[in-house]
Amino acid sequence: MTDGTMTARTVLTPRVAAAGLVVVTAYAALAALQIFVLNPLAAVPGASLSAVYAEMDAVGETMPVAMPAVVLGIGVVAAVVVAVLSIRSRLEPAHSALLFLLLLVFGTPGYFVASFGPGMNLADTFMISGADYSRWSLVLYAVSMAAVVAVVVLVTRLALRRPAVVKG
Repeated sequence: MTDGTMTARTVLTPRVAAAGLVVVTAYAALAALQIFVLNPLAAVPGASLSAVYAEMDAVGETMPVAMPAVVLGIGVVAAVVVAVLSIRSRLEPAHSALLFLLLLVFGTPGYFVASFGPGMNLADTFMISGADYSRWSLVLYAVSMAAVVAVVVLVTRLALRRPAVVKG
C-alpha cells in the first residue's frame, strides 16, 4: 500500500465513519419521531398527542415503545459497530461508505417492522387503516431509495476500478 493510500484511509475513513453514523442515527431518530408523534397526529387530525394516547389507553390499546425502540436501536448499534470497525481496520473509505449505505437501504424494512405494532394499535383505536398518515415517512423511503442507487453506483465504480500494480 502506498503512503498516499494509507494517508487517505487514515484521514477519510474516520470522516466517512462519522458521517455514516450521524446519517444512520438521524434516520432512526426521524423514524421514531414518525412512529410516536408525527403519524399519530396525522392519523387523528385536530387531536393533541396526549389526547390520541389517552383515547388509545381508554380502549385498551397502547403505543408500544419497546419493540420499535429495539428495532430502530439495532440500526444505530450496527452503525456504531461499522464505524468502529472501519476506523480500527483502516477500511478503505469507499468500502466503509458502502456498509453505511447498506444500513440505510435496510432502513425501510426496519421502519416497517418498527411501525407495524403502533400503526395497528392506532388503526384499532380509531377504526382507520394502519398505513402511514404523515408524509414524513416518504423522507425515510426516499433516503433508502437514494441509498440503493448509491450502492449500485459505488459497487459499479469499485468493480471497474483498475487494480493497483504492485512493483516488486
